[in-house]
Amino acid sequence: MNWYEKLNQYFPIEEMKSKEHMELLLKEKADIYHKDEGPNHVMMFVETNDFVFVDYLFVSTKARGQGLGKKLLNTLKEKNKPIILEVEPIDYKDTDSTKRQRFYNREGFKHAQSVGYRRRSLATNEINELEILYWSPTNESERSIFEKMKHTYENIHTYKDKELYGASYEDVDQVLTYEEEKEDQATL
Repeated sequence: MNWYEKLNQYFPIEEMKSKEHMELLLKEKADIYHKDEGPNHVMMFVETNDFVFVDYLFVSTKARGQGLGKKLLNTLKEKNKPIILEVEPIDYKDTDSTKRQRFYNREGFKHAQSVGYRRRSLATNEINELEILYWSPTNESERSIFEKMKHTYENIHTYKDKELYGASYEDVDQVLTYEEEKEDQATL
């Protein structure tokens, strides 16, 4: 099974970029968009001068619980930059969402409570709401995380969307929101 099939089987359709989209990013944005692949994992990520964004992290079921996810994240942490990712909110009917959140929590990731993320899927036309998690070696502000997410949305998620999908994703200001009061409450 190739890297895209692994991701496509694990991630819901509303969260998946097309294979063409990811291949275009790997080719045309090779300076920042990367693939780390092994027999039991696929990690797609963006690395800029001041942050890392994990686009997809897949660890095969047979390799879970053996420290592979931790090892992959530690490789990114060694870059000494904030790491940002999107994750489904906990759904108590879906034990994977609970395990995923627990894993990231154990790895020191915090929920950016002041950042909202709601995007209409071009594949399903449904609204997909995700939580933004981040790890920071320098106690990064949620405002800064929000700005880095905007950059990612505009330069990665919507890259050549009209050309690739025949339609455009919503504007960044419709998808990402920032509520300063929630960050203030989170720091109390």
